[in-house]
Amino acid sequence: MASDLKTSLVASLESAAAQAGLVLVSVAQGSTANGRPTAIFRLGLPDAEPAGKTLKLELSETFDFDKPDLLQQMTAHLANQAKRLRNPCPECFVTLGGLPVAFGEFQWPFHRSNSGADTHIVHGEIRLADGGTHNLHAKIAASVTLTFAEIVPAMEQPYAETFVYNAVRKTVDLGQLEFLKSGNRQPVPVTTRFWSRWKKTFVFTDTDESERLRFLLTKIYWLSGVLGEGKPVWIADPRDAQYLNTTPEELHRVVSNPPAADLLALQGEFAAATPALMARAQEFQAALESALNFTKPQFNEAMRAGHANM
Repeated sequence: MASDLKTSLVASLESAAAQAGLVLVSVAQGSTANGRPTAIFRLGLPDAEPAGKTLKLELSETFDFDKPDLLQQMTAHLANQAKRLRNPCPECFVTLGGLPVAFGEFQWPFHRSNSGADTHIVHGEIRLADGGTHNLHAKIAASVTLTFAEIVPAMEQPYAETFVYNAVRKTVDLGQLEFLKSGNRQPVPVTTRFWSRWKKTFVFTDTDESERLRFLLTKIYWLSGVLGEGKPVWIADPRDAQYLNTTPEELHRVVSNPPAADLLALQGEFAAATPALMARAQEFQAALESALNFTKPQFNEAMRAGHANM
């Protein structure tokens, strides 16, 4: 039975990938953190070189597209991933505070907590993607409550990756994740505080036009100018739109306005850094240092010196 389901899964995934503009490169056997079998898919762009970038997608081996809209949502997820694969660093994103971060080592799908708590857990890692200056990272354990899990169509990577990544970014913004050279996993609670019951949508951070422009310029500076050798990055990314509580169309409109004209080279939904933007390196480096310091625990120096009123 498992073999039949796996064959069905591969066929469904290959069909969704084709509709999204991707090709299936390979399929391999994997396992979850608690030893349950998974199917690991590698997907790529049709025009990519043999050594080109690929997307890793890991699903429970017994997962089936039996619920309404699951295949449609999978196809939409893969279509977005196809555009991210055209970024020079598809795994990299930026935070509102100005930190470029790379997401990796995520062990999908979710597994039930081993501590007895009624939560679903996914382990992963974020790395400060500043070109190797600091060499810092944070190991994380994102936990989803059973109540929150009822909102999600399926507890699998394509249906959860975006809001988990955005919850991680929001936790960094709050100064609740510390970047270290080594260390234990740090918790990222993904709860219904990130969900609007009335709007039926995820809610992370309200932003205005100036904040969105600053975010996008930061993104282009780091992901195109510093890490991407000047290559264009996707501006109208729905993942960023969700994080900023806006729309992909609004993100594209913001960078199309005159204030950004000299700072980026707009190419449809993509944009590259210009020399004028790279000339503001000191500004973006200062924002990075400030945001990084905000994530470090702050100690009361008087208490450290033993002068506390106990």
